[in-house]
Amino acid sequence: MFQSVAVQETILLYIVSFISAFIISLLTTPLSKKIALMVGAVDQPKARGMHKEPMPRMGGIAIFLGFIITVFFITPLVEAFQWKQISGLLMGGLIIFLLGFFDDIYNLNAKLKLCVQILAALVVIYSDIRIEFVTWPFAESNTLLLEKLSVPITLFWIVGVTNAVNLIDGLDGLAAGVSSIAAICLMTLSILSPNPIGPVAAVLTAALAGSCLGFLPHNFNPAKIFMGDTGSTFLGFTLAVTSVQGFIKGYTAVTIIIAVLVLALPIFDTTFAILRRIINRRPIMEADRGHLHHRLVDKGYSQKKAVITLYGISGGFGIIGILIAQKDTVVALGVFIAMAVALYMIIYDNQGDNQSDNQSDNQK
Repeated sequence: MFQSVAVQETILLYIVSFISAFIISLLTTPLSKKIALMVGAVDQPKARGMHKEPMPRMGGIAIFLGFIITVFFITPLVEAFQWKQISGLLMGGLIIFLLGFFDDIYNLNAKLKLCVQILAALVVIYSDIRIEFVTWPFAESNTLLLEKLSVPITLFWIVGVTNAVNLIDGLDGLAAGVSSIAAICLMTLSILSPNPIGPVAAVLTAALAGSCLGFLPHNFNPAKIFMGDTGSTFLGFTLAVTSVQGFIKGYTAVTIIIAVLVLALPIFDTTFAILRRIINRRPIMEADRGHLHHRLVDKGYSQKKAVITLYGISGGFGIIGILIAQKDTVVALGVFIAMAVALYMIIYDNQGDNQSDNQSDNQK
């Protein structure tokens, strides 16, 4: 009986976390827009961009506030709460947020941004949030302890995902929607995790999902505001850290493979972007129109259709990750095959939308 009451209270915390973050993010987005205009954080139209008018780009302030305020007040109520880890996440997140804030104003140097991202990741790592081992999903006894490799692998993971989410922020509502889908998948895995830290990670991911979805009504096409690096790098950083704290560290039957699947869209898109630039002998940090969302729009997809398509891809990979975590390999294989067929049809579909629909929808 007491256990049933405890479970109900924990579920209530997840719901409260989501709703609280959603409302805070929704209500503070107009404030973010005013701040962006006041400090001159405005995204001007450019050749590879999708919008034709100047757009304020500090919507990430609302996402940050929704998440931070909720986490600060809700996580201490969870039984497995550990202040050292939460403070590491909050401090690292604050560093990333401030980096994005000033980058949206001054367009900071890429090397400087990388150094600050590494610093933020190290703050998290030395608050005892690390990838300590890797296991094959279908053989629990086959565990590889990372030992001295734990720190560099965790560092690579956090910095990599931080930049991956930043790079997919190219269409109205894309980064916010994909991040919310990833957060919901991570929340599900955290709830299913038998480790005591699972409820804390579930609260974190519920708050992150709520923050993203609270911002989305202002950001979905046609957008009224962009999240900017203030939001996209913060989302990537937080997704990376919560995945480590939630189920990579605590879910004994799951590997980094699951996290890669849940965050597959930004990770794969970034990986291919890097390979493409290396092959073309271009700087790795140089922006281009080769990302998947650009390709879909160039094929004739409207912005809305391209974004919804990518939502579906992200959600499909997330479902595969959850199924593998539950060792439901047959269904996971079926979903994977369906995803592969769908992706093939998307890539080789030459019909798309007509050009006039695409142009009218792309007035971002």
